[in-house]
Amino acid sequence: MSEVELSVRMPVGDVVLDADVAVPREARGAVLFAHGSGSGRHSPRNRYVARELQRAGLATVLADLLTVEEERVDALTGHLRFDIGLLADRVGALADRLPEDEVVGGLPVGLFGASTGAAAALVAAATRPGGVRAVVSRGGRPDLAAGALGSVRQPTLLVVGERDPVVLDLNREAMRAMTAPVRLEIVPRATHLFEEPGALETVARLARDWFLDHLAGGAASA
Repeated sequence: MSEVELSVRMPVGDVVLDADVAVPREARGAVLFAHGSGSGRHSPRNRYVARELQRAGLATVLADLLTVEEERVDALTGHLRFDIGLLADRVGALADRLPEDEVVGGLPVGLFGASTGAAAALVAAATRPGGVRAVVSRGGRPDLAAGALGSVRQPTLLVVGERDPVVLDLNREAMRAMTAPVRLEIVPRATHLFEEPGALETVARLARDWFLDHLAGGAASA
């Protein structure tokens, strides 16, 4: 599936972040994952989506947005996972590095954000209209990017579970603040973590087709 798989350390500002990079043969785009709500690059849900993207010919970069020490602090206080400015700065810095990266350089870049990571992805995208081509949010909190939503220019897909009513309402409100091409996909019977049978598979399919359309120029067949 992947021609290159490696774990790397990426300098970002005054910290160094751990990341797992996978690049399939003849990759047509690269997707950077922005985790949220205390999650990281080992998130089983994001790793599942990443594998499906790799099968479709997309490179993936799963990076921890917090250092090990920051994660220890956040486990006690929970405040860093909601520091959208900090997370967005790091997502943006990672996205800026990818075009020059010796492994994934030259590929168009998309962002996949989950929970609070979706807000970070949208804030980062808003200031990089040429550097980021598309955004996908899984169970995201785009409302936390409220001040940046009107500046997002990239095609954005919002994926929310049918049984996640609060987040669904927040995504609908965020859509009204956006001027970019945006689509809301509601996954039937799914709750916030998409743990129901078939729910995560639906998320992966929707993300795959969105990124293939907007990064690689054409969706794969289902």
